[in-house]
Amino acid sequence: MGLRRELDRFFSSDASGGIFLILATALALIVANSALGPAYDEWLHTYLKISFGESELKNSLLHWINDGLMAVFFFLVGLELKYELLEGKLKNPSDVIMPGMAAVAGMACPAIVFVALNLGNAANLGGWAIPAATDIAFALGVLALVGPKVPSSLKIFLLTLAILDDMGAIVVIALFYTADLQVNYLLMALLPLAAMFVLHKRKVHRVAPLLMLGLVLWFLVLKSGVHATLAGVLTAFFIPLKDKYGKSPLHALEHGLSPYVLFFIVPLFAFGNAGVVLKGMTFSDLLDPLALGVAGGLVIGKQVGVFAVVWIMVKTGLARMPAGASWGHIYGVACLAGIGFTMSLFIGTLSFDDATMMNSVRLGVLVGSAISAVLGFTVLKLVSRGAKEEVPAKAAA
Repeated sequence: MGLRRELDRFFSSDASGGIFLILATALALIVANSALGPAYDEWLHTYLKISFGESELKNSLLHWINDGLMAVFFFLVGLELKYELLEGKLKNPSDVIMPGMAAVAGMACPAIVFVALNLGNAANLGGWAIPAATDIAFALGVLALVGPKVPSSLKIFLLTLAILDDMGAIVVIALFYTADLQVNYLLMALLPLAAMFVLHKRKVHRVAPLLMLGLVLWFLVLKSGVHATLAGVLTAFFIPLKDKYGKSPLHALEHGLSPYVLFFIVPLFAFGNAGVVLKGMTFSDLLDPLALGVAGGLVIGKQVGVFAVVWIMVKTGLARMPAGASWGHIYGVACLAGIGFTMSLFIGTLSFDDATMMNSVRLGVLVGSAISAVLGFTVLKLVSRGAKEEVPAKAAA
């Protein structure tokens, strides 16, 4: 019973998802640089085919993970976004202004740093969005490891910033990572969208028909040239927050899906995409413009963008500091925002097909995210030293 209780406590903590990501990444690095490396690469490039009448999908296992399973990840992101917009932290516009502006600057500044370091390399410029993303699970996991002395307002600020950052990433993927557009498939995608709209208006209790329509939408969007993961977000927005019986299909689906995404899909994605081949690599490889642009964007760009916006808005009276937080706390969170990891690796796979370039991207993402995580953890741990643990509202009452 004691072991089961400890396991339940671990899997329900904010840190668990980040720990699984770290383990999956470490395993990918070990396997990719061992005698199993060729088998690992062959496994990722095993082709699987699914036929639908005259249409067929034939992709490598890595593409099925990135285009298929990650659509489920984005579906969960969509569920969380819808809840936050209707009932959560994004419902009140006044609570969104500061983290919203910080998210915008936290995406723009890394992109500027990346472009500045790659101006002489036109082939690299397509990766400008790679360091603009923040990994919610990883960032919140590191914040949880700091301990209970961190103000709860800081977690809310980081969570809101990261959610808005995800919204920005979804827009970037939709606008800038669309392949040759097949309008006929895009027009056909309107049919499942219309059917989902009708079911949503009727506040259906059973979500299975919506999920089946979402699968059709995913197929049509994939064939259209628009990145298929966006179908996951669109489907999520048609899941009713309240059904005709007053229950919440959205909450039930989000609660049931979260463990599979956090402990299987995202770690599997990390295992498939984080395998940097270190053989023959030297320190000078980190100074390659592509790797340096990604790492520099995550470490420097995120810090400057997030911290500068909060400082300006607080000093000009446009916003208030999160309750109980100091400038040290804000700087620590700005560092944690530089943990791009899952989202950065994902955008990297959309940006480049070349294996050598992707190895540089992986190196930049891993180094930049690791530096941001260690720096953010250290700063927050030092700032929180001597502070009292925050008493939960119920306990205080």
